[in-house]
Amino acid sequence: MENLSKENKYIKARERVIQLKKFYANLWTYIVVISALALINYLTNGFSYAWFLWAAFGWGIGVFFHAIGTFDLNPFFGKNWEERKIRQFMQKEEENDKWR
Repeated sequence: MENLSKENKYIKARERVIQLKKFYANLWTYIVVISALALINYLTNGFSYAWFLWAAFGWGIGVFFHAIGTFDLNPFFGKNWEERKIRQFMQKEEENDKWR
């Protein structure tokens, strides 16, 4: 039983590391690509029209939501909420089983 618990903890920790790695890879790619676009924008028109900001804004929204999912920043439907609901449903199921 203890080995199973350790394995579950290891699997959860590994999944968390993979999730963090994906987020940081996304963030790093965002920084590099947007910086390159800003450089191209500067070299072509000297920021008279900062078109790279459109890409930065659009992709930035994606990075923002990725961060919310990765760091569990959603107060309504985050992982804590999921775990509470699972426990609540399990308790309700146990109570129903007692009366059978």
